[in-house]
Amino acid sequence: MRKYKYLFGPVPSRRLGRSLGVDLIPYKTCSQDCVFCQLGRTPEKTITRNEYVPIEEVCDEITEWLKKDGNADHVTLAGSGEPTLHSNFGDVLKYVKEKSAIQTVLLTNGSLFHLPEVRESATQAHIVKVSVSAWDQNSFGWINRPHQLIDFKQLIAGQKEFRNAFKGELWVEVFLVAGMNSMSSDVSKISVLVEQLKPDRIHLNTAVRPPAEDFVKPLSKDQLTSLCNLFHSPVEIIASYKNKEDREISANEEAIFSMLTRRPCTAEDIAGTFGMHFNEVSKYLGNLLRKKLIRTERTGNSIYYRMTRNEK
Repeated sequence: MRKYKYLFGPVPSRRLGRSLGVDLIPYKTCSQDCVFCQLGRTPEKTITRNEYVPIEEVCDEITEWLKKDGNADHVTLAGSGEPTLHSNFGDVLKYVKEKSAIQTVLLTNGSLFHLPEVRESATQAHIVKVSVSAWDQNSFGWINRPHQLIDFKQLIAGQKEFRNAFKGELWVEVFLVAGMNSMSSDVSKISVLVEQLKPDRIHLNTAVRPPAEDFVKPLSKDQLTSLCNLFHSPVEIIASYKNKEDREISANEEAIFSMLTRRPCTAEDIAGTFGMHFNEVSKYLGNLLRKKLIRTERTGNSIYYRMTRNEK
């Protein structure tokens, strides 16, 4: 089986079924440095849009995948950073729509939606998922740690403008961190902003996968459930507290765990060894951490994963 450079998966997703990922951005190239990011810290935040990878090569890979496999419920722009930073991300969405009947999804933090060209390109997707986890500039600063030129009011205004023009489904993810934005009064303020976007779905999430910062702690399922009534649109808790794993997932987890029994590794080490994408590796590591089979250990700016040993 060919190892693609820009495609990963398809991976099983509870919300998107079998989802083929398309990664248009170099690792951790992002406009924000969210404390809860499963991919780790952003080394250098940017709002510069560029053709970070050649679109022709991406489309060639999609064409080959459609011919050799083509079995997916969705094709999703997601991966190592913020996809709207790619100056031609809309061309990929348009290409998939022209070449197949598979629905396209854009996962974005929505920080660049104040730009008309970004909103125009994003309308090519069938589903767009944005993120709102703060309620003002200060909370935005300590939770999402944005590029210094990103203004929170402008961000929300851009997302509202996009909603007014977008005919597809808009999903909004609210990521809650214990002690940071999880009090009812905080979530109520977030809810007011989210409802202004007239979302088709609201997803509540928390840090069930390894976050960028050690101080980030998850909410329990009961805590998330109690906050659902603060929203008026349909709300779904998407944090995976229980995992219905298929054979492929179980096999991958077993292989990763076997590797960690031999030596500590970073997520990058694991991804390189197994030819997986960082998003896939993060999912398996999150499962192993919740089962308490492995633990994390920070050395400098790197997070290592190692087997948990029973100490008497």
